[in-house]
Amino acid sequence: WSLDSGDCVHTLSGHTEWVNSVCVTPDSNQIVSGANDNVVRLWSLDSGEYARNLSSHTDSVKKVCVTADGKHIVSGSNDRTVRVW
Repeated sequence: WSLDSGDCVHTLSGHTEWVNSVCVTPDSNQIVSGANDNVVRLWSLDSGEYARNLSSHTDSVKKVCVTADGKHIVSGSNDRTVRVW
């Protein structure tokens, strides 16, 4: 959403189940999302285009975050693992 106008800027589609968590990289270039389809997805913030999947979890991804230096994504899942990408 645009903070200035309140308009939707992009709608990101691709997960096949509910999205549980989203975050933005520190450089504001990418969005990271995690969902019940067991997948972490990366997206371009500017274009809204899909960039890549990170798919090693075997159950729902409940939380994603990016380290302050922007070098790693951390994801937590119902498969009882935390993964650092």
